[in-house]
Amino acid sequence: MAGDLETRGYPDAIVRPVTAARTITTERFAPSAALAGHLDYHWYVGWHLEQPHDQQVIPQPRIHIAAEDGRLLVHGIGRRPFLRHLTGRGHTLGVSFLPGLFRPALGSAVSTIADRVVAAQELLGVDDRPTADRILSGTDPKEMAAAMEAYLLEAGLPTDPVADDVRRWVARAEEDRSITRAEQLADHAGVSLRSLQRLFGEYVGIGPKWVVQRFRVLEVAARAHAGDVDWAAVAAELDFSDQAHLVRTFRDVVGAPPATYAKNL
Repeated sequence: MAGDLETRGYPDAIVRPVTAARTITTERFAPSAALAGHLDYHWYVGWHLEQPHDQQVIPQPRIHIAAEDGRLLVHGIGRRPFLRHLTGRGHTLGVSFLPGLFRPALGSAVSTIADRVVAAQELLGVDDRPTADRILSGTDPKEMAAAMEAYLLEAGLPTDPVADDVRRWVARAEEDRSITRAEQLADHAGVSLRSLQRLFGEYVGIGPKWVVQRFRVLEVAARAHAGDVDWAAVAAELDFSDQAHLVRTFRDVVGAPPATYAKNL
């Protein structure tokens, strides 16, 4: 795999990372150069537990395919908290698509799989079970990732210039902290808000308002992970109406106010 390529995504999406680091093993690495225009990163999670562990992850505007329970499962973008109950010993490997880039492979609106988990064969037309078996019986995450990429190449990943546009717009929402509303992102994209909403439903799987807000929540999580924080100042910087608005928004996603969460990482 081409480890020198930029690995993106948002590590602060892992909820309570200190506890996670003591409990599970995680890796994130870049895709091969051949698939770098479609995939964001591969991720690996391994565990060997004496006691069960519940791991939460803040959902992002990216479609994931993961080897689980003998299948490759496509995870549509979920509005609900994402939680995995881990027991005993095991591992999984998944791949994150660049925002918007799963649409060409799916061949239909990504919003049709929102809040759903679907076997890859049902969506991509290629039996996913042999690849899932290779991944789940493997020991080397890089070899697992190579098996995942071979499956995706067999299924086919067409190009789509609109998908590339949408990817750039999502990246702008992630990187530009001055964008705090969907209307601002539409202005940047040079399209109407209604057109942006339609394109995001088609290519991302969820609306631009959710995407913009989710990156603000992820930034709040990053601040909590970094240490002592002036939450009123963060609320103003990220254009929440006030600190109470920031607290409510973060609590709805993570399950605890940011100050409480920061004390129990």
